[in-house]
Amino acid sequence: MKYTEIAFTITPANPVVNEILTAVCAEIGCDSFNDTENGMNAYIPEKDFNPEALELAMGQLSLEEEVDFKIFSVEEKNWNEEWEKNYFQPINVDNKCVIHSTFHTDYPECEYEIIIDPKMAFGTGHHATTSQMVSAMLDMDFNGKAVMDMGCGTGVLAMLASMKGAEPVTAIDIDEWSYDNTLENMRINDIDNIEVKCGDASLLTEGEYDVFLANINRNILLNDMPAYVARIKDGGQLLMSGFYLEDLPLIQERAEELGLTFAFHRVKDNWTVAGFIKD
Repeated sequence: MKYTEIAFTITPANPVVNEILTAVCAEIGCDSFNDTENGMNAYIPEKDFNPEALELAMGQLSLEEEVDFKIFSVEEKNWNEEWEKNYFQPINVDNKCVIHSTFHTDYPECEYEIIIDPKMAFGTGHHATTSQMVSAMLDMDFNGKAVMDMGCGTGVLAMLASMKGAEPVTAIDIDEWSYDNTLENMRINDIDNIEVKCGDASLLTEGEYDVFLANINRNILLNDMPAYVARIKDGGQLLMSGFYLEDLPLIQERAEELGLTFAFHRVKDNWTVAGFIKD
């Protein structure tokens, strides 16, 4: 599959702007991101790339920094080498969970160890949304609970749920890269109780879940939340991230319209995770 690479240069370099651009690019369909020394790169399947949508989104930004970007067409690569080259280091979440790749040899011992080879799929744990979801999950009881991981990326959240005793676990992602990568990472971690599907919220036609995980982006969450809630058991939990703190009122309003009760939220680098209970 060919991908389009959007290479951003930020002057002066600012990691906060990287986060903003990540959110902007996610809105237009980019599914993978890579920080660079002077900015970041975003990747989108070539068939899904709309230059006009990118220009419109960039035109709506108001930043003090100068942001330039170039567009490239890229073939499949050895993405493990790309991640290793760009300093993907092990992630330690709350001293309870370590996320590392097969090429890492130096990482801390934690109660939960998740091994991933991310390739093009989002979800290494470096991004604040993923690490926040992991942190929140570490404080939750998953034993014997049915779990859905919507927008699973590398499968890291689904695998953590499985490691914490969840059964059964389902993982869904619209991107074929993520579907394949989740299956690969399950094999690496010797996990066999996750059903992986390729598609979107239209697949949510059956089954009920005690815990529903969705780390996507604000617009998709707002649009697909009714489909999520329909599949959550009474008393079940919905854990969402992929949006900024200023978007929390919109997320909370939509959730409460659908009969959910706000339980908590956490913030890191302005990225927010929020938990809700189905009454």
